[in-house]
Amino acid sequence: MMEIFMMQKKGLSSLFRPVELTQGECWKTILTFSFPIIVSYLLQQVYTISDAAIVGQTLTAQEVAGVNDTSSLIFIFLQFAFGVSAGFCVITSCNVGAHNPAGVRRSLTTQIVLSGVLTVVLTALALVLLDPMLAWINVTPDSPEVYRAAYTYCAIIFAGIGAQLFYNFICSFLRSMGDSVTPLAFLLFSTLLNVGLDLLFIVVFRWGVAGAAVATVSAQLVSTLGCFAYAFFKYPELHLHSEDWKIERHDIVRHLIQGIPLGLQFSVLAIGIIVVQSIVVQFDMLGGAMVSNAAQNGFGAANKVNSLLMTPLNGLGSAMTSFTAQNLGAGDTKRIKKGTLQSLIIMLIMAACSILIGLLLTINGTYLHIFLSADKVTAETLRFGNSYLYIDLSLYAFLGFIFVARNCVQGIGKPQFVLGAGAAELVARVAVCLLLPAALAGGVVSAEAPQAAVYGLCVADPFAWMSADAVLCIPFIKNIMRENYDYLYGSGQKLIER
Repeated sequence: MMEIFMMQKKGLSSLFRPVELTQGECWKTILTFSFPIIVSYLLQQVYTISDAAIVGQTLTAQEVAGVNDTSSLIFIFLQFAFGVSAGFCVITSCNVGAHNPAGVRRSLTTQIVLSGVLTVVLTALALVLLDPMLAWINVTPDSPEVYRAAYTYCAIIFAGIGAQLFYNFICSFLRSMGDSVTPLAFLLFSTLLNVGLDLLFIVVFRWGVAGAAVATVSAQLVSTLGCFAYAFFKYPELHLHSEDWKIERHDIVRHLIQGIPLGLQFSVLAIGIIVVQSIVVQFDMLGGAMVSNAAQNGFGAANKVNSLLMTPLNGLGSAMTSFTAQNLGAGDTKRIKKGTLQSLIIMLIMAACSILIGLLLTINGTYLHIFLSADKVTAETLRFGNSYLYIDLSLYAFLGFIFVARNCVQGIGKPQFVLGAGAAELVARVAVCLLLPAALAGGVVSAEAPQAAVYGLCVADPFAWMSADAVLCIPFIKNIMRENYDYLYGSGQKLIER
């Protein structure tokens, strides 16, 4: 019996052992490392889906619309936090690949300090700008029930930004060390807790949209504290010494150079999504008044499905940041090239699977019944949702290339191109949204706009993806494919602290 227990303990220990990203067959290493990340991202989608499903089944159509409308506003701040954390950890990964434990610890303390500062700044900024941002997406007190729901949900989520930011930080840090399983384990617990709290706060306590937001923040906080405690317990090499806290100016600069561009890239992307949302709301308006919620609910449900379907691509891309950065630290540029090419093949297979699943979910509006009660599922809701999904799914390969190339480019220390790709994506998305739907609607987008105007809005995503791809192709070809890393030595850029 003791022998069986020891074997099980050994197997569990092996499961939680960091993956050696600088060794082994590239595609096997990438799949082994990325699988827990993909599952983690899927569980994060369950966070969103559990809120949306319970809210959609228990609250009014106006309250559901209010929650759906806030996704782009929340995205702009939380994704900035996510991007900054991922960028910071390029420094960590390079030091891991170079077998420099002192550099890893210095990176950890630097990120703790920077994350604390960012928490204060982002929380204050988000709460101050909440009312103006709601006005940007046409959510105003003129539609009181929608406005109250949107304001309440956003305010609580923004007040809890710190929980999300530090969770992203510790997860990104562990993944940069090759450990993608520990974040998954804590997220699984947190997801179950989130669903339980959703049911308690919304169904039992009847707190409405406030209950959904409080449940999400509470679950994230528990996951964050648990993940930090376990990380310090599991990895003795992370036990900090007094000299590790002697953070110098160049430590901060190196991390900010990698983190801020990626964070801004995600925020720039969110601004484009806000513009999209503002046009979506116009499809429910006539003569300045809200006459329907079909477009908001249809696009809202379809957007959640889209987010779920792109999760494997996103997870694969996130894995490539650590893969490329660790191998850069180890000086193995040929492995970076080989792994990147193999990851593109994996991406195409994943994209094909996502497309198939997405198309199956559109049959009879299956996905709508997940997020909305039967009385809210109408022919109009289905029309808006399916139009969005059909166009996006047909061009998923362009989206997949963004995820892989962007993270590989970030991993080799080229954050300026990541930000440039985000800017190109923003310009393309905003241009299409502001010009094409109105042109196809005959000048003004409203509830009476023709189907062509709906399609005009839906093609904004693919145009944005192609624009970003064009920018990312520059470092992808020039540096990764041609193995040109002279910029690391000629420009004073230093990713590894010797």
